[in-house]
This record gives sequence, C-alpha cells and structure tokens, in this order.
Amino acid sequence: MRRLITAPNLALATLWADMLTHGGIAATVQRAFAGSIAGELPPDQALPEVWVTDDAQLEAARVLLVQLRHPAHRHWLCTACGEQVDGPFEQCWNCGAAMPAP
Repeated sequence: MRRLITAPNLALATLWADMLTHGGIAATVQRAFAGSIAGELPPDQALPEVWVTDDAQLEAARVLLVQLRHPAHRHWLCTACGEQVDGPFEQCWNCGAAMPAP
C-alpha cells in the first residue's frame, strides 16, 4: 500500500477513494477519525489520507485523481430547452435533460 494524497477533510478523502475505486484502482481512506485527536497531534498529522492498495497502480491513481479533481469544462446547448450549459455538467441545470452524445 502507498499513500496517494492527504485530504483536507474526511468527506473529500472518501469521495476521492470512491472515485478511484470506481475507476478500477483499489483505494482506502486511512486516519479517517484521527481528527478527533487533533491538538494532541499536530493538525497536519490528523488529516485523512487516501492510500492505493496496489503499489503498481500508484502512478495511474495520481493521473486519475488529477483528472477527477480538474474535470474538463464543456459548453453545450441543451436540445430540450435550448439553454447554454457551461462547465463539467452532463445534465441541463434548467430542465434536467442529459447532455447530447458527441
């Protein structure tokens, strides 16, 4: 097992680990509840961490995490209501229709 990243909070650590696992890279969250002892430990030592189970997948996990943290911004026109949708969204914020296939 290798540490991939230290997260600023448990919610992000869990989200990142779940997204990596969904992407085919086994990941776990370590020190999930160490925040309760912050003060007895330095605060940066009590933050949750995301670890990759297979050492060979560490570099692939780094690449995938960068892609997950910085999704591509797209601009598309909703075919259902004509609304211009910007950003990484795959669903129209106005009517809820799915983004058309490329």
